[in-house]
Amino acid sequence: MEDAELVARLRLGDEDAFRFVVERYHPSLLRLAMTMVPSRAVAEEVVQDTWLGLVRGIKGFEGRSSLRTWLFHVLVNRARSTGVHERRPATGVTAGPAVDPSRFGADGSWADPPVPWPDEVDDRLVASQLAERIRPRIDELPDMQRRVVILRDVEGLGATQVCELLGLSEGNQRVLLHRGRSRLRGMLESEMGNV
Repeated sequence: MEDAELVARLRLGDEDAFRFVVERYHPSLLRLAMTMVPSRAVAEEVVQDTWLGLVRGIKGFEGRSSLRTWLFHVLVNRARSTGVHERRPATGVTAGPAVDPSRFGADGSWADPPVPWPDEVDDRLVASQLAERIRPRIDELPDMQRRVVILRDVEGLGATQVCELLGLSEGNQRVLLHRGRSRLRGMLESEMGNV
């Protein structure tokens, strides 16, 4: 179903359309909510509040963004207001360099360059196994890096959408994405050897 049809059906109170939207977007919303609040239970509440926001606010949806992006905006606002009362615990990761400085030579170039993943990961089975190892590591990233990586790499949102959702400048979003990806690569390299 296209957004225009979904929105029209939702405005008419169509339960099948609502069920379709929930089935399509609930996992994505929960994944993002879990990066913003302290526990899965609170994340579930935030997502439920988002669904209530959809029901109450669909008539005001102007279509300036996709329905999915609008739902992410509602969720971020709900999570921020919830976050005032309940904070997510720190991950223990410091804001140090994204890549261990010992990986670089005196001139700033790679001492031992990383092997490009696409050259090594040409088999879908290997790629899915790698994805299984990455998912739990995403939770170890600092909050904003985790949010940006999830929205960009897991949910597939564009840079502009992520900047708007999280209130980031384009440059800041790029830095957070780079650092998050670099940390993930570093975690995998230490776990699996030079990936």
